[in-house]
Amino acid sequence: MKKFLVIAGGLICLFLNTQAQKKNIDKVVAVLGSNIILLSDLNQQYAQYLNMGNPENPEIKCEILRQILTNKLLKQQAEIDSITVEDSQVDEEVEKRMRYQIQRAGGQERLEEFLKRSVLQYKDEIRPDIKEQLISRKMEGHITQNISITPLEVKKYFDSYKKDSLPDIPTEFEIGEIVMYPKPTKAEKQKFYDKIDALRLRVKSGEDFAFLAKSYSEDPGSAGEGGDLGFFDRTSMVKEFTAWAFKLKPGELSPVFETEHGFHFLQVVERRGEQVHARHILIRPQNPPASMERVKLHADTIYKNLIEKKIPFSFAASQYSDNKESQYNGGMMLYADNVTARTTFIPADKLDPKVFLVADTMKVGGISTPTLFTDQSGKEGYKILYLKSKIPPHKGNLEQDYAKFKEYAQQDKTNREMSLWFEKKRKDTYVRIDEEYANCDELKMWTTSPSAKK
Repeated sequence: MKKFLVIAGGLICLFLNTQAQKKNIDKVVAVLGSNIILLSDLNQQYAQYLNMGNPENPEIKCEILRQILTNKLLKQQAEIDSITVEDSQVDEEVEKRMRYQIQRAGGQERLEEFLKRSVLQYKDEIRPDIKEQLISRKMEGHITQNISITPLEVKKYFDSYKKDSLPDIPTEFEIGEIVMYPKPTKAEKQKFYDKIDALRLRVKSGEDFAFLAKSYSEDPGSAGEGGDLGFFDRTSMVKEFTAWAFKLKPGELSPVFETEHGFHFLQVVERRGEQVHARHILIRPQNPPASMERVKLHADTIYKNLIEKKIPFSFAASQYSDNKESQYNGGMMLYADNVTARTTFIPADKLDPKVFLVADTMKVGGISTPTLFTDQSGKEGYKILYLKSKIPPHKGNLEQDYAKFKEYAQQDKTNREMSLWFEKKRKDTYVRIDEEYANCDELKMWTTSPSAKK
């Protein structure tokens, strides 16, 4: 009996020690309704914040916790209103974020070293949070979908500013571009076709797809993941890629095919309705000097025709530019921040520095000589710029900046609508914030709620 009591006492001590360790490692930092938010949940989202390239800042955890509480409340209402998102949407978003984080970290191994876990483990951990975020975003859109703004409301919003508090609008440019990439001949591309075709034969003969993708693929976003692209729909990829991805059955291998990015072959991993999970290997043909010389001569000819006013810039862009985003927009570059819609007016500090250096020396209506450039994917080409307008820095006014103030007024009205919605819902929802975070300024709206408990 004495021996039994000793063993039982030892087990009780072990249990208490384990619970104490768990308490030190994790704790409840907030409760909203039936939702419990743990310190580990908060730390996990803080780790994602750091991996996005942000500097260390423990105080940002207050803002992260505020966003978690916001998402929980929106998700709670979404369940009542039967608002959901498809699993395939969640998978696509998880894969998109992972590709970005892998690229940001400098490869899968470096990301796993930072996370202290495998990418697969990390995907499983973040998936519930991402699903919750997508549902919350959809719920917020549902709440604000009928909000519109009238010209009178824009004027009233503008008049709410004191004259000395109107925003300073920096120098803005309207710039058109004609982008031209070299187009190697079939003979010039043959050796690159032969290289990827040999890789496809190796996969077909039984070699590991992921190993070959990591070793040879020239797609920086997926090579580190063994060529894995995750789930995507018919709108996510270029048409040639989509055609093969949705034609093949799981496990099947495509032939080598060409897109604007280079030569590929792909293998379908899984299909879920209108979503496909695939992996691929990409080889980008390098441009021989002869193809660069050809595109330079072509760019010079277009420039000469523009200067001599034989063709308008918008027509030249639609006919000759390889930039699909601006090609049918008169060649005009577009910009959008977190508030305003896409516009042709681009702040000077948001322009590509190389574009700014050229545009800043041009006169309005001027056209630049063809300039050699390298895009974000490493492709070389030539670019012709057209300076449509240059607006000097000024105080915001309705005459020049109506579109901006309309967007600001729309956002302000949406924010006020959401604030009213949150205020109403919080009065009927139990909220408790751990004392460590209860004094955060960002969380005051939660802790001062009539039903909140500290």
